[in-house]
Amino acid sequence: MQSGTTKDRSKMRAVKLVAPHRMEIQDVPIPEPQADEVLVKIAGAGLCHSDLHVLHMGDEWPFFGGTVGHEGAGWVERMGASVEGFAIGDAVLVSVIYSCGQCRPCREGRDNACAVAGSRMQFPTTPGLGPDGAMAEYMVVKAANLDKLGDLDPVSAAPLADAGVTPMHAINSARHRLTATSTVVVTGLGGLGHLGLQILKATTGVRIIAVDSDQSKLDMAARLGADMTILSDRQAATKILAATDEYGADVVFDFVGVQPTVDLALAVVAPEGCIRFVGLGGGQFTYTADSNGPIPWGVSIQRSYGGVRADQLEVISLAQRNLLHVETVTYPLDDFQRAFDDLEAGRVAGRAILVP
Repeated sequence: MQSGTTKDRSKMRAVKLVAPHRMEIQDVPIPEPQADEVLVKIAGAGLCHSDLHVLHMGDEWPFFGGTVGHEGAGWVERMGASVEGFAIGDAVLVSVIYSCGQCRPCREGRDNACAVAGSRMQFPTTPGLGPDGAMAEYMVVKAANLDKLGDLDPVSAAPLADAGVTPMHAINSARHRLTATSTVVVTGLGGLGHLGLQILKATTGVRIIAVDSDQSKLDMAARLGADMTILSDRQAATKILAATDEYGADVVFDFVGVQPTVDLALAVVAPEGCIRFVGLGGGQFTYTADSNGPIPWGVSIQRSYGGVRADQLEVISLAQRNLLHVETVTYPLDDFQRAFDDLEAGRVAGRAILVP
């Protein structure tokens, strides 16, 4: 090291949420894996708009002092005594949800509704949103919450944990309406939306209408296979209805969730269609249980959270077959503030990734 200094090999750098609206990078001890845990050397940690949501929550956020980041991938560095199925150096993806694996929802394959790690009104345990996350040089993870990446680059694969898994789960929940003659609207072509579009393209035969307020993101959507692109403005609903003979879209995936995109989803969904609200933009609507409600008959509406293990394995498989590509912008870990500023300002195409 320069200036005669040596790195303390028992310490690592980690981005901590230390107070409302404030993060800082700290030197902290490298965690020791317990018997069923793996020490992962982080290759990349993705930034998500939900990280911004937590940053700006204020005093109501209960987990100050934790390491941020729920999209992490890297290499197995060290393993606990009871860990099997992994080898030192394996590239791995950290699950976005830490479920118990034993409760009724988990046994039914609904681990994103784990009754032990979450509750009726509380989302399941998620790294970086309570437990220490991936914006660090290392993190400790139970082996049960890791999946092998094979030959995938763990830097660019890190966002698959959320930006890939969350759209996959939302799409899987609406498969019954994703037929070869269906029209689907994808609103918001950011980190999650651009992967959701690719998942639809790779796994269905639907017609895809991409909607965004940024023309450059619409251009990207066209390159990724969107059949039609529409600028998100006051004419968007009219254009979508015209493209569907005034019948509406069979499924709307809203990856933004602000009031204008919620209003758009309600305005264009078809009878017996599906709306999947994935973005956390705070938009809302009033539902009435009569014939004069804001949506057609038979519409299914779901607010998604994360995904399940099967979704993660599907996403990894698509990426391994070159059917899923994450548009990335990388930043050094120490440059985390610039990365967050760029994300908040809308300057990130795809997903921002911090690299230790």
